[in-house]
Amino acid sequence: MNNQPSPVIIGQQTAEWRNVVQVARQGAHLSLSACAWERINLARRAVETFSDSGQPYYGINTGLGALCHVVLDRSQLQQLSWHTLMSHSCGIGEPLKREQVRAIICAAVINYSHGCSGVSPEVVEGLIRLLNEDIVPRVPAQGSVGYLSHMAHIGLALLGEGEVEFRGRVMPARQALDAIGMEAVILGPKDGLSLVNGTPAMTGLACLTLADATRLAFWADVIGAMSFEALRGQLDALSPAVIQRKTHRGVQQSSENLRRLLQDSQVLARSQGEHLQDALSLRSIPQVHGACRDQLTHAVGQVNAELNSATDNPMLIKEEGEYRVISQANPHGESVAMACDLLAIAVCEWSSISERRSFRLVTPQANKLPPFLTYGSGVKSGMMIAQYSASSLVADNKRLAQPAVTDNYLTSGLQEDHLSLGESSALKLDKALDNAFHVLAIEYLLAAQAFDLIEQPLFGCGTGLAWRQLRERVAFYEEEHSLHLDIRATYELLRDESSLAALCRLFPQLNA
Repeated sequence: MNNQPSPVIIGQQTAEWRNVVQVARQGAHLSLSACAWERINLARRAVETFSDSGQPYYGINTGLGALCHVVLDRSQLQQLSWHTLMSHSCGIGEPLKREQVRAIICAAVINYSHGCSGVSPEVVEGLIRLLNEDIVPRVPAQGSVGYLSHMAHIGLALLGEGEVEFRGRVMPARQALDAIGMEAVILGPKDGLSLVNGTPAMTGLACLTLADATRLAFWADVIGAMSFEALRGQLDALSPAVIQRKTHRGVQQSSENLRRLLQDSQVLARSQGEHLQDALSLRSIPQVHGACRDQLTHAVGQVNAELNSATDNPMLIKEEGEYRVISQANPHGESVAMACDLLAIAVCEWSSISERRSFRLVTPQANKLPPFLTYGSGVKSGMMIAQYSASSLVADNKRLAQPAVTDNYLTSGLQEDHLSLGESSALKLDKALDNAFHVLAIEYLLAAQAFDLIEQPLFGCGTGLAWRQLRERVAFYEEEHSLHLDIRATYELLRDESSLAALCRLFPQLNA
């Protein structure tokens, strides 16, 4: 990971989703502040005391879930933690992406930093070492109803068990630990339970989706403005006199972006008054994009709140100088799961209205452009089928917008009888975002093709920049190669963080 970003230090101030993205995606080194280590050490000493007391404390010296009434001897507690990881690491399917595993580990370290888990410092040190040495456990993506399996597979790597990706190869975890001179962690009381418990898996995954959704919100406004211009939209629908009477914050942001992007457009200046009213996919861009932005803002608040919450069971709570072991339900991930489900609906809407604009760009009855954006229609199909592809992806996103959090199952012998399905919510949101970037890539291609076909192309201040930026990578399409190559190149531009950063440097007036 070149161009190492500034390290992330947890415990000095409130954590936020961008910290997780810095570590997971950008390779920032992670460390904990002295006060965070003090909290971890104090809670750990309390766990050691409780485990030797002879009194039953859930998860410290008892069995787990429906086995909570089975009291164990002190000599069995290391074995309990070992068996917890072995039995809970039962994930299914293809592995998570590297950045997803790193995000989960980072969120777990943040969870332990609150000092309420009682996990041993050696476990936390081991997880930080995995991150900073870029040893990435292989974690099957499926098989979680809210927590447990993802973190169990990560925990295996600390023991030298399972497989990891390291230095470009998949290898046994023990081999990777030996390569960096790291001893396998010896688990103690509650370590196994703390490793599999809480909401770090869904929260870490959600942090990455927030980064992607933030970028999607930018591009949706930019590309939507290009389509508005190519289809000769009527500017009155974007006027402050109208928008100030729709007081949602997101609507204000998107409408301001569109006005700035379209400023000085001679294409629009020549077309005002050509028709009375645009189709809703044009005149409602601020209202739809704005509503989606508001859901993103809500999700950010929920995920940041979860990062700054202690989500273990039981928790070690210090009251009047003494620790208590309290069984509760902070590991229930309802807030994160519901936020991801709501954001998946927003992502579906971003992609849905984009596809409607793409339809209008290629449909001769809906514009004043050459049919299907080609001069040779008949012998050429132009961009006709690209819109089909967008339609298919939007149909997929409609299915992905169905909530996961409302599903429910009985687990652990009736003990755990209400589940969040938070990891499922976050993973389907990730898939919906990927679809949405492809849908926007198709609209971007079509809008740029339309710009090339417009006579006297004096475009808006921002839309003209966006058009030229795409043309630096993707040429006007003349059916001399497979269209999917252009779609892929445009998608990669949208996914590339540097592309949006470059556009924002040239046009800093855009709202986040």
